[in-house]
Amino acid sequence: MISPNHPLTRWMQRTLRHLQMENIRATVQHFSSWLNRYGETSYDHQSFFASDLGRAAKALYYRHSLLGILAVSPMIFCEACLPSARRLFWKPQRFPIADAHYAMGFAYLFRVLGEEEHYRRAVHFLEALIDTRCRTFDHYCWGYPFNWETRLGTIREGTPLITTVPYVYEAFREVHRVDGNSQWRHIMHSIAQHAAYDYHDLPTSASATSCSYTPDSKDPARVINASAYRAFLLMQAAVEFSEEAYRKIAERNLAFVLESQNSDGSWYYSTDGKRDFVDHFHTCFVLKALAKIEHLSDSPDCTKAIEQGVAYYVSNLFDQSGLPKPFSRRPRLTVYRRELYDYAECINLAVLLRGRFPALDSILTNVIHLEEWQKPDGSFRSRQLLLGWDNTPMHRWAQSQMFRSLCFLLYQEKTRTDEFSSMRPH
Repeated sequence: MISPNHPLTRWMQRTLRHLQMENIRATVQHFSSWLNRYGETSYDHQSFFASDLGRAAKALYYRHSLLGILAVSPMIFCEACLPSARRLFWKPQRFPIADAHYAMGFAYLFRVLGEEEHYRRAVHFLEALIDTRCRTFDHYCWGYPFNWETRLGTIREGTPLITTVPYVYEAFREVHRVDGNSQWRHIMHSIAQHAAYDYHDLPTSASATSCSYTPDSKDPARVINASAYRAFLLMQAAVEFSEEAYRKIAERNLAFVLESQNSDGSWYYSTDGKRDFVDHFHTCFVLKALAKIEHLSDSPDCTKAIEQGVAYYVSNLFDQSGLPKPFSRRPRLTVYRRELYDYAECINLAVLLRGRFPALDSILTNVIHLEEWQKPDGSFRSRQLLLGWDNTPMHRWAQSQMFRSLCFLLYQEKTRTDEFSSMRPH
């Protein structure tokens, strides 16, 4: 048996990794061609409930379970059996969170391939983001382009969301790293000001506060990933703009996230006692924010939370085949088996933490086999349903997230290869 450290074994591993990256590159380029043909608006996961009628049905479901089930049943049936029926309920739209992911993806792709077209497309998506900012706020910020009915009421179109804003910050940051354009840095500073001062905090302990999901003063501020997002954004901005006030806010939000971790390593969606489900991509949201904060702050508490969180994640949010499953603790009956969003965020998290957790590295190798997910036209299937697939391309759910994650993987692999080459004797 050949030793794992034998030169032949290492050569075989490098060759296999090279072939995997070539396959990923082909997947990304095929998708990029599809995106150019398809356009930048799409239907969405929420299209069934974005109209006034759909929102009314959803609101009734939250207030009166039996009547609400009857009201939403036509939408749920279509979601499970006729997903293309979204076109009967709402319209295609542009989504800032998707534009941010596309901007990042093309920025990474430019740094991998050096092709000017990828840089131009990254800038194009930033320009789209400038056009779609929430105009009623002084600083740059973004939300959803539809009225979103939630358990707590309606979040109106154009309301900033702390779960969207950090992605846009990262998008401007990644393109700024490419071209050094001072306009992008000015917008980044404006975004940081918005994140620091337009949301409110709820004290949860002597050292911790949770961040509101929106700037609405009535927002109960209990969603864990909202605080994780804000903590990362402000920690990053504190470094880039030498602003200690950002760091202090970030540290209190981070403390809330750390205090909210369950003894088994998981996080509920919220600490409000009602939304206590544990799902795949929200777990990834929290863990990837912690991974980025750890890199900036070298916090041992962050490291411990990541280790416990990853242990829970790899043990509870994958099936027997090692593929992502949507929930370890469900909030309700679901009408699908697998979710593209879970795959995208799994790849993103595994790349961020690559080399630290062997089980997660093994999962990454398994999950990047996307042959059954990518359609012949280059787009990705959105969900594997109980019967069949949801083939409706949705930029926010999660075409853009998958594209960005794969481009990030290619970029990281190139960085690793370049570092390895620089260490070899010439």
